[in-house]
Amino acid sequence: QVQLVESGGGLVQAGGSLRLSCAASGRTFTSYAMGWFRQAPGKEREFVAAVSKSGGFTGYADSVKDRFTISRDNAKNSVYLQMNSLKPEDTAVYYCAARRVAGWGIPAPRDEYDYWGQGTQVTVSS
Repeated sequence: QVQLVESGGGLVQAGGSLRLSCAASGRTFTSYAMGWFRQAPGKEREFVAAVSKSGGFTGYADSVKDRFTISRDNAKNSVYLQMNSLKPEDTAVYYCAARRVAGWGIPAPRDEYDYWGQGTQVTVSS
């Protein structure tokens, strides 16, 4: 069982930055690839970014590439999402998720994840 708790959301002006954090419980954090997803009002949840178990591989949605950076600190059982050059269309609830994997790569954007956090609201004003 893995419990995930996100933090760091808030209100920011367009062009600004936020750093989301996700703290994971349990002693098997390094068995999981981690991902960030988001859901805007009236829209389906969408993939944002993923990082491999070791942190050596990352992947991003085209809409956030070159603006967002995912990273993890396995010593702290944590994963982060640094968001720069934020746009109003980035407004959403952001979720952290964990997927148990055997290999060293990252899950595909449509792969199912095993555990989810409760989400943190990010609002970008124009």
